[in-house]
Amino acid sequence: MPVPYSGMISLIGRAVVLARRSRPGRLLLIGYLSYAVVGWLLLCLPFSQQGAGLSPLDALFIACSAVSTTGLATAGVPESLSFIGELVLLLLIQAGGIGYMTFGSFVLLAGSGKLSGWREGVFRTSFTLPEGFAPARFLRQVVIFTAVLEAMGACALYFAFTSGAAPSALSAQSYDSFSGNAQLIWHSVFHSVSAFCTAGFSLFPNSLESFRGSVGVNASISLLSLSGAMGFILLVDAARVAVGRRGRMTLTSRIIIRMTALFLLVGTALLFIADGYLSDLPAEERLLASWFQCMTATTTVGFNTVPIGALAVPSVLLLYIVMIVGASPSGTGGGLKSTAVSALLATVGSTLRGEDRITFRGVEVPGYRLQAAFAALGFYVVTLAFGGYLLLLTESRELAAAQHSFENLLFEAASALGTVGISRGVTSDLTELGKLVVIALMLVGRLGPLTFGLALFGKNEDAANSGDPPLREDVAV
Repeated sequence: MPVPYSGMISLIGRAVVLARRSRPGRLLLIGYLSYAVVGWLLLCLPFSQQGAGLSPLDALFIACSAVSTTGLATAGVPESLSFIGELVLLLLIQAGGIGYMTFGSFVLLAGSGKLSGWREGVFRTSFTLPEGFAPARFLRQVVIFTAVLEAMGACALYFAFTSGAAPSALSAQSYDSFSGNAQLIWHSVFHSVSAFCTAGFSLFPNSLESFRGSVGVNASISLLSLSGAMGFILLVDAARVAVGRRGRMTLTSRIIIRMTALFLLVGTALLFIADGYLSDLPAEERLLASWFQCMTATTTVGFNTVPIGALAVPSVLLLYIVMIVGASPSGTGGGLKSTAVSALLATVGSTLRGEDRITFRGVEVPGYRLQAAFAALGFYVVTLAFGGYLLLLTESRELAAAQHSFENLLFEAASALGTVGISRGVTSDLTELGKLVVIALMLVGRLGPLTFGLALFGKNEDAANSGDPPLREDVAV
């Protein structure tokens, strides 16, 4: 018997009230899940596929990978998706990259000029905003920065591709709607969005291996990925300094820059010096490849210019560490986040110096921020261990048959939870249960393990009227 219209309105009203009283983390979880479901349904439609197409599970995997901006795929994107499918994929990447409710809130803000307390609470949780950043103004800046940087990146990639191997790579692909230069434009736009949102999806079958020696492509992708991963807080802060509205960057921005630079420089040097596979390359390509693979793990963008499975075991361990640390708060990347790691390092340093206060570069770190950092680390380690254990269970037959090694499966779990997207070649061979485990890890990684835990187990509260700052992960010092 159909539900009367009055009953439907009542149900919708109750759902809205319940949503407004839910914790922002729970709303984020529901939001990203809804994006993934819509994307899955669209990718399952015949006009979204070509060639052998995708199974429903593979379509769900790719949709979740796009929304979580991970980049892992159980089937080749250029071989399996039509232009419409690639367009759906791009929209999922964009929505997942700049955050749940960002588009809708921007439209409402353009009309009314302000955000409700409920939307501000969700937005603050999504971007982990520190004090001093007004959500409404920050939202406008997020959308503007995204549009400008992605447009500039697409132009840079277009010229970089025209001087590289893109024309020959494009000749192997065909669309009913366009070809030639139009394809090159589409590839430039797609890879620009994928890089800025640190998704790592590529329309080339071997990711960016054809451009290993291309300085233009490597530089363009690196700048886009670093801009997205280092976060909108840093971009907004830098813009304020540039126009003279602020004398210097905030401590949060300075920490992001220093921590990112530290991992990039040390990681690049270690890969350049120690990896046996890279040592066979010419010196210029070796340096470029070392930089790019360290950058892709640090920003969690997931592109690769060399086969990850060919790297030496010490290099794999290095990538493990960099992937776990991840990007920065308010950015498009995943991982534990650089600011949380800085708080952990501050605790270690102050303890070794025998100090009663926890300080970072002379600034005392508040207790609630240390609590958030250690809680984030605990949740992350537990989630990674449990997810890795489940993946080893689901792939036990392949592990026993030596089709997948122990370290490769753990690398897959770390890559999924960190929303990195680089793989040592096991993604397409996962069992159905293994794919479901990786899907869960990607979604948890996009939300953040601590925020995910709060979304599931935290008490409902009126986010708009809550006066106490919620416990969030990645809180900057």
